[in-house]
Amino acid sequence: MAPDRHAEYNKSRIFLVSVLALVTAGMAASLRSNIASDLQRIFLDPIDHAHSAEMIANILGIPFIGFALTIAIGSPLLDIIGMGLLLPLSGVCFLIGTMLFVFAGSVASGGGVYDVLKIAAAITGIGWGLVETVVNPLTATLYPDEKTARLNHLHAWWPGGLIIGGLLGVGMSSIGLDWRTKLFCVLVPAAVVVLMCLGMKFPPTERAAAGISMGEMFKELAQPMFVVLFLAMFMTAASELAPGQWVDLALTRTVHMPGILLLVYVSGIMFVARHFAGPLVHKLSPIGLLWISCLLASLGLFSLSIADSPVTGILAATVWGCGVCFMWPTMLATASERFPKGGALLMGLMGSAGTASIYFVLPEMGKIFDNEAVRLAGSPDAYAKLAGAELDRVKGLAAQLSFKEVAFLPAFLLLVFGAIWLYDRSKGGFSAKKIS
Repeated sequence: MAPDRHAEYNKSRIFLVSVLALVTAGMAASLRSNIASDLQRIFLDPIDHAHSAEMIANILGIPFIGFALTIAIGSPLLDIIGMGLLLPLSGVCFLIGTMLFVFAGSVASGGGVYDVLKIAAAITGIGWGLVETVVNPLTATLYPDEKTARLNHLHAWWPGGLIIGGLLGVGMSSIGLDWRTKLFCVLVPAAVVVLMCLGMKFPPTERAAAGISMGEMFKELAQPMFVVLFLAMFMTAASELAPGQWVDLALTRTVHMPGILLLVYVSGIMFVARHFAGPLVHKLSPIGLLWISCLLASLGLFSLSIADSPVTGILAATVWGCGVCFMWPTMLATASERFPKGGALLMGLMGSAGTASIYFVLPEMGKIFDNEAVRLAGSPDAYAKLAGAELDRVKGLAAQLSFKEVAFLPAFLLLVFGAIWLYDRSKGGFSAKKIS
């Protein structure tokens, strides 16, 4: 165990504000998913009913591309700009983005509302990107000998935020509060993040503290294994986050219960399981854990595509949740453990890859949904005239197909992670690399 080089920093307070920032991001994502049907019905159906599902999917996907661009730009500049500026700025972005969502109908009208909603989503995505730009290398820096376990502990609070947001959304709906009131809940933790960061002292990143130059950091990008992990991150993240944003809108009709409750349930699995990542990684290795995760995620997504009752929905969600729960933090830790000289840059690019994939996968799920619904109805005009039970039937079948298509992503990764796992075992197993 290396000496604690960061004893002078208030680790408990730093970790707490990191947790709260992730909770804010999770709440924002959960509540966006919960109000998606309201945004679609109020603003998008009057603009283009036949393509409104694709439009709302675009809005739900924009925060992910905002995240991707922010973390890609901010990560290599983290030590220059400073964690003490970027983390509170994330809270400011959540405050502004949320207010734009709430007052979109007052800012514009007609088709212009669609543009305002996209801008609001982009600003929220920038806030989320700033959170992960800081908290991932910050955790790796403070706990260099426990990266996988600590990053899983930290990222347990992403589903923690999803749970809080989901329960708030369901509870507020049950007492008749509208979608704007739900979004106002995001303002509270966002403001607390800003206030807690005032006067807080942050350490330099692990890479900067070790004297690794920017040039050496960028050289790590050429490592073949990093390229493989970077591409794999596109698919692991899409397996978790795209269905998570789509589940309430798409599956409520098929499982005959609020889809957001499935998201809350899966988030509960993730919250608990991530606290036990350390023993699993010790037993399987990070790549072994990722292989098991992909197997369960693929089976779970396929099962969600055929679930037709609350019982089958919960069973399918259990398999999917157990699959995706370790993916994001373990992918980040794997990159950091194999290429520690890459510092915040490599961790940031992994996050960018993951969220960029959602920007493409979510609209594709929306497009699959729209095309299948129109096909089942017979024509766009016929689909526009559907109502009642027949409309629910058509939308339910279309939603199931959109989940079935995504199930192929983690299935493909079984080959990739299986090959890496076998290679590591042939070399006597993998040990995390250290930099002094």
